[in-house]
Amino acid sequence: MRLVHLLADSVAFPHPETALGHPNGLLAMGGDLSPSRLLAAYRSGIFPWFETGGPILWWSPDPRAVLLPAERHISRSMRRFLRQTSYRYTLNRAFEQVINGCAEQRLEGTWIGPLVKQGYLQLHQLGHAHSIEVWSGDQLVGGMYGVAMGGLFCGESMFSRSLNASKCAVMTFCQYFTRNGGELIDCQVLNPHTASLGAKEIPRRQFLQQLSLLSPRQLPPECWLPQDLPPHDVICHPS
Repeated sequence: MRLVHLLADSVAFPHPETALGHPNGLLAMGGDLSPSRLLAAYRSGIFPWFETGGPILWWSPDPRAVLLPAERHISRSMRRFLRQTSYRYTLNRAFEQVINGCAEQRLEGTWIGPLVKQGYLQLHQLGHAHSIEVWSGDQLVGGMYGVAMGGLFCGESMFSRSLNASKCAVMTFCQYFTRNGGELIDCQVLNPHTASLGAKEIPRRQFLQQLSLLSPRQLPPECWLPQDLPPHDVICHPS
């Protein structure tokens, strides 16, 4: 297997099963973050991840981390927090603010530079990328964004400026997505944060099968309209 250099005049990708084992899932490099190329990547189970200023790298790791919204894990302390918090939640009301929040420098740095922001903002303007916002009063305190593929949502990044804000974003979105016919959230690579919410690893081949089944699904047309979201119903969804 070898690393493929993408052609400037084509948005075609190699098959994910040809990705390298080390580093896990690295498939191709080059190209751009145009809407057509990004959509072609997500439809194939591929996503970009690279250091700002470096070459664009494309990945499809094996195994793949996923979260089944209907099987999300809510700890006892998190259920208590969801019941007591005064946070309010919105959908697609502040996409650019959310991606800027996700790009804030952390100890480990960030990969969300100007090129990434521009690419996903264009996807949002075309109706493919979406954000979930968490507010405390009029202040944006957390959120997440990603790309919708029918009944599958490809989560890209999340952030918190206040206690449990990103977890609240995920839990509230899981409830909303499930009620509108969504079945699977792609978390890409498992980490302690997503694992604590119920994410698990599945073989890449199984993920690609789920992608092919769920991506043609049509969710209600009003699903992605900018709107207020109801708080998470912790009584109906205990851990």
